[in-house]
Amino acid sequence: MKRPTDEPLSRWDGWGRWNAPKYLKRGSGPDDLRLVAGSAVLGLVVAVGAVLAAGPWDSGQRKAERVRATVQQRAGGAHHEGTVPGGPAPAPSAPSVLSALGATVGLTAPAGASALETAIEPLLDAPALGSVRTAVVVDAATGKQLYARGATTPMTPASTVKIATTAAALSALGPGHRIATKVTLSPDSRTLTLVGGGDPTLDEKALRSLATGAARSLRDGDGGTGAVRLTYDTSRYSGPALHPIGPNENIAPVSALMVDEGRLDKSDRGPAARTDDPAGDAARLFAGLLGEAGVDTRPAPSSGRAPDGARTVAKHLSEPLSALVERALTNSDNDIAEALARQTALKAGEPASFAGSRRAVTARLKALGLPLTGAQLADGSGLDRADKVTAGLLAELLALAADPDHPELRPVLTGLPVAGFSGTLGDRYAATSPATGLIRAKTGTLTGVNSLAGTAVDAQGRLLAFAFLASGSTSPGEAEASLDALATVLAEGTR
Repeated sequence: MKRPTDEPLSRWDGWGRWNAPKYLKRGSGPDDLRLVAGSAVLGLVVAVGAVLAAGPWDSGQRKAERVRATVQQRAGGAHHEGTVPGGPAPAPSAPSVLSALGATVGLTAPAGASALETAIEPLLDAPALGSVRTAVVVDAATGKQLYARGATTPMTPASTVKIATTAAALSALGPGHRIATKVTLSPDSRTLTLVGGGDPTLDEKALRSLATGAARSLRDGDGGTGAVRLTYDTSRYSGPALHPIGPNENIAPVSALMVDEGRLDKSDRGPAARTDDPAGDAARLFAGLLGEAGVDTRPAPSSGRAPDGARTVAKHLSEPLSALVERALTNSDNDIAEALARQTALKAGEPASFAGSRRAVTARLKALGLPLTGAQLADGSGLDRADKVTAGLLAELLALAADPDHPELRPVLTGLPVAGFSGTLGDRYAATSPATGLIRAKTGTLTGVNSLAGTAVDAQGRLLAFAFLASGSTSPGEAEASLDALATVLAEGTR
């Protein structure tokens, strides 16, 4: 089957982040520009050593970002157990690197919009980008639009729509929100129910922990050691489970209960064969784990809601929403993106369906003051060609995520793939490219559709938010190279 969307390439690599968006107020002076420029160089220096860093989404600096966002969040949401107290901390190497840069760094006057236009226009007109192409570039520190072509033209965004999906979820629920999967026991202690909360990252280890907890509760007097009935509850989600594109290796049927995103080969990213019954498979795996824990379940697991009066005897919480957002963006994870859209719907009191998610995500973006003219958010992942957004919406959203007044949105920036190092940009920039390490961007690819939206640090140390959307392309490789050249111009600037 031909791959219709981004194929994740590598795990998050623990790259150090520039921190300018957190400290730089709009209208800041030269000292603040020095910090941005210093942070840009720091990002590139740390990026060189990132390949040797430990596990995905787990660097000390990423944790600092999560802590700041969690502590300062304004949004509510259920299941906030385990949020981390404390304040943000810069990368350990920051003081020495910043000092070494000297006092003159970043004092060059910013290039005007006309110079940027001169650099962008020829690249944007490249035939490889097809018949329609739009672009917007915004100075993230000031909010000033530096370049625009077709800023209000609705375009099919492909996977760049995940930027909107994740921002809406963070705004609605807060970065510390965790998705709960529960096991309940009926009042007569004869029925266990595995209740899905919508966590697509649930794995066998988590299910084993739930089985152990349920078995312990039964042994401690709730039900003895006799056989129990096992049911599984997926009622938290509603509407069609199958994505409009149909059965596909890029996404499993959307269910409130699944293990490893319904992947049959247990890979953690990229296209893979998917089960057509994710909830049933999860329940059957859980039944086996209960058996290992000493609990006999008879008959086979069946679908059904937890009985009235049932009480929770075991619970597993997902990683914080900030980590799920980063994983969704870095690896272009469609299953997580659709789950985040449904969590946003639940928070808004909408049905957790494609339609309910569309209304909830749209309403949340509107509440953030973003331009939604022409926007159509048919799904959360970008697999649906009915999705429409504008370059202006994506660029302004990215600039908003850099705003010090919205720390809860910071994972949208920290989750973006890093040029030449991680995720879907891992192999798209050479080590010698002036953009390597200075661009973070979400890719988007469908047949005939190519997009790139993210941030770049320019020659003056400014953080620029950009969105480039193209349709009608016939060569994905050439279109991607053209988009990468556009982003490189932003990073290279007047160097």
